[in-house]
Amino acid sequence: MPQIIVRGVSPVLLCKINKELIDELVAIVECPRDYFEMEYIHSMAIREGNIEAAYPFVEVAWFDRGQEIQDQVAKAITKYMNMLGVASLDIAFTHFEKKNYYENGEHF
Repeated sequence: MPQIIVRGVSPVLLCKINKELIDELVAIVECPRDYFEMEYIHSMAIREGNIEAAYPFVEVAWFDRGQEIQDQVAKAITKYMNMLGVASLDIAFTHFEKKNYYENGEHF
């Protein structure tokens, strides 16, 4: 169920790290591989009246797994993005509350 939403990094590049990154995240988070979803969102920045490439940004939306696991996930994502040549990257975590998350009309 962890959703990894990426802006500002080419989807072609993301395909190069997807398998290995998810392999590492499965080991860190200890949940099944098919729970992970990586999504690319096309985004353009508008700066000083010009259209530019968006700054690399990753959002991880999930149920809270504690600070230690979150830190490990952030480091793993950063490592793989650095391997793509992304020198600077922001990562934000959004925590779902089970009572507010529904699957097929039923909350967790």
